[in-house]
Amino acid sequence: MRAELRQACPPGGPASTARAAAPLTAGDICTRTVVFTDRGMMLAEAARLMHRHHVGSLVVVDERSPQERIVVGMLTDRDIAMAVAALERDPHAFRVGDTMSAEVATVRESDSVLDVLAMMRRKRVRRVPVTGGAGELIGLVALDDVLAIVAEQMQALGAAVGAAQSHELASTGAA
Repeated sequence: MRAELRQACPPGGPASTARAAAPLTAGDICTRTVVFTDRGMMLAEAARLMHRHHVGSLVVVDERSPQERIVVGMLTDRDIAMAVAALERDPHAFRVGDTMSAEVATVRESDSVLDVLAMMRRKRVRRVPVTGGAGELIGLVALDDVLAIVAEQMQALGAAVGAAQSHELASTGAA
């Protein structure tokens, strides 16, 4: 049982980076503070870990070293509810590896936000681990992260349209 505590996205967020003209990537918007576990953790402990860190999912990894954690699955609160509570099973009798989704959808750090959204839609998930070239855990993108970025960009677009309209009215004397 571990909680990975690495720095989140660049200070100031994606909007303040110098990459304004380049498309945003999964690496730009991901959360790099990820709560993860291994397959051997008991489900009851995994549920407590989720509760303690206020998360609805855990990334399941095979830890080759403290710097190299390979993503092998995802465990959600829904997985636990469906495997244990709905079937009236003992959560102390099952491990994460018994219940996790092994066919985990992942995205690469360099994938565009549009690619991330396409993956989420295709796999019908709201969270995807961001991985490096060897499948190692880099971060996690949640649909909420993408929505926050889209909302920020829509607000900027609205401000630009408003400024253009004000400029146009001022230059024609219609103000």
